[in-house]
Amino acid sequence: MRRRRELQEGARYHVSGRANRKEMILESAAVKELFLVVLKKAKTKYNFSVENFCIMGNHFHLIIRPANGVSLSSVMRWIMSVFAMRFNRRMHLTGHVWGERFFSRVIRSLRDWLLAFEYIDDNPVNSGLCDSPTQWRFGGLWHHRRRIHTIVENPAMWTQLLLPIHSPSVVLLPYTPGS
Repeated sequence: MRRRRELQEGARYHVSGRANRKEMILESAAVKELFLVVLKKAKTKYNFSVENFCIMGNHFHLIIRPANGVSLSSVMRWIMSVFAMRFNRRMHLTGHVWGERFFSRVIRSLRDWLLAFEYIDDNPVNSGLCDSPTQWRFGGLWHHRRRIHTIVENPAMWTQLLLPIHSPSVVLLPYTPGS
């Protein structure tokens, strides 16, 4: 029996999903773009916000906040199933795309939120895919800095104060991991 998912009205969640057998199905830019198209379409179907995200080669991370009355499970089920159908159609495949059901954790405090935000930003750097999180085109930071708000929301003022790297007007100094 699987563990019951913790859900809380009005909560923010750190959500992630991993490809079946940890295969690198999301490695190409075209497949990452497909995931973004599905995520953008989900936002027209369900009322939720994405504060940060990162798409890696075999998994994704989101900080997501469903509106009151909107089911996190319904949103994620739609995103993952529609992506799977479109991916399989594009690749002429059948069968499972995702390894397991998605992971979710309620973000309970400002500290939890900051840790999740920075973890998501640093994921491609820690994996050796880029030198700075500002370079990763498939993450919320890249979108925030370019004022692209079709996936992520315009960062709130308090987000920009706590994480100035997410402010579109900040001049960046050289990046050092863990700072």
